[in-house]
Amino acid sequence: MTLDIAGFRAHFPALLTGTAYFDGPGGTQTPAVVGAAIADAITGPLSNRGLGAGSESNAEAAVGGFRAAMADLLGAHPRGVVYGRSATQLTYDFSRHLAKTWQPGDEVAVSRLDHDSNIRPWVQAAAAAGATVRWIDFDPDTTEIDEASVAAAITERTKLVAITAASNLLGTKPPVRRIADAAHAVGALVHVDGVHYTAHAAVDVKALGSDFFTCSPYKFLGPHCGVLVADPDLLESLQPDKLLPSTNEVPERFEFGTLPYEIMAGATAAVDFLAAIAPGAAAGRRARLLASAHVVDGYELGLRSRIEAGLAHLGDAVTLHSKARDRTPTLLVTFPGRSSADAYRFLVGRNILAPAGSFYAYEAFRRLDLEDSAALRVGLAPYNSDDDVDRLLTALDEFISS
Repeated sequence: MTLDIAGFRAHFPALLTGTAYFDGPGGTQTPAVVGAAIADAITGPLSNRGLGAGSESNAEAAVGGFRAAMADLLGAHPRGVVYGRSATQLTYDFSRHLAKTWQPGDEVAVSRLDHDSNIRPWVQAAAAAGATVRWIDFDPDTTEIDEASVAAAITERTKLVAITAASNLLGTKPPVRRIADAAHAVGALVHVDGVHYTAHAAVDVKALGSDFFTCSPYKFLGPHCGVLVADPDLLESLQPDKLLPSTNEVPERFEFGTLPYEIMAGATAAVDFLAAIAPGAAAGRRARLLASAHVVDGYELGLRSRIEAGLAHLGDAVTLHSKARDRTPTLLVTFPGRSSADAYRFLVGRNILAPAGSFYAYEAFRRLDLEDSAALRVGLAPYNSDDDVDRLLTALDEFISS
C-alpha cells in the first residue's frame, strides 16, 4: 500500500501557503480535523470532570479518549498514560519522583546522543541526591552508539538509564532494547525519550524494553502537549508530591491541576487521523496504526533517499552528518566554509523551511565538533512531497553557487 500524497496533503490548511516544510522534527503542521476537535471540545458544553451534567461527561470522555488513544499508539495500558504540558516537563517531574530513593554511591547513565531534556533533568536530580552520572557516548564519524561506553556506563550501582529511541539531531536509532536489557540485568530502570521516534516508527514500548517512555503529539500532527507511559504497577510504586485533596489514583496522581480537555481531544483526533492513513487495515485502532506507520515509513524513507542522492550530487560543498545504519528521515548537513544560518535564510527566501541550529541536542552537537555554530536540519513529515524535495535540492544548489 502506498500513501496518496495529494489526498493526504489536502487535510493540511498550512500547506496552502506554498511553504515546503522540512521542520517536522521541531513540530509538524496540523490537519484540519485536529483543529476542529479542539474547537468542538472547548466550545462545549464543557465543565470539570464528572458523571452528572453533559458538560461534565464531555470532559470525562476527553480524558478517557486521550488515554485510550495514546495506549493504542504506543502499545501501552490506558492506566499507564500520563498527560503533561511537554515531554521536558514530564521528564523533570519523574526525575524528581525517582530521585527520592537515590543516595550517594548510586549511579545514573545518560547518553550524549540525546536531546537535553533527557539529560539535564537526570544530571540535576543525580547531583541533588549525591549520585554519580555516567555517560553513554556515540561515534561522531558514524553517529552510532559506542557499545563499549554502554558496557562501561551500566554497573551494579546503576539506578536509571536514560536513552533516546531516535536522535532528534541526527536521526540515529540506538539499540534501545539491548541497552534496556543490560540495565534491567542490574536492576535499573530505563527512561526512553521517544519524542522524535514516535513520529517515524510503529511504537511498542514493551518491545523496546522501556519502563518510562515519553512522546509529544505535536511531533506527529497533534497539538502541543506531552505524554509519558509506564506500567500502571510501576506508577503505583511512585509517590509524587501533590496537593492533599487531589486524587491518589494512577495515573491522575501525576497530573497537577485541571487538565486541558480540548488539547486531549485534539491529540486523540491526531491518533485517529494517523490510524486512517492505511484504509482497509485490520480491525482495531492499534492494528490500523501499525499498518499506517508501515506506509508512512516507506514513503518517508523514499523521500530521504532522494534527498541523500541530491546532496551527494552537490559534492564536497555539503557535508552530511547523519550516517547511522538505522535512522529516521532526518538529515543534518553543514556547508564547509559557509554558514548554515545563511543557508537557512536563503531557503526561507524561497519559501522553504529547514531551520539551522543545534536543536537542544547540546551534548550531541558538541560531540560532533563542527566548525559551524549551527547546522541545517532537513526533517521529513508524511505531508512532504516530491515537489518539496525538488525545490529543496534546487535551492541548495543555488545557495552553494551563490
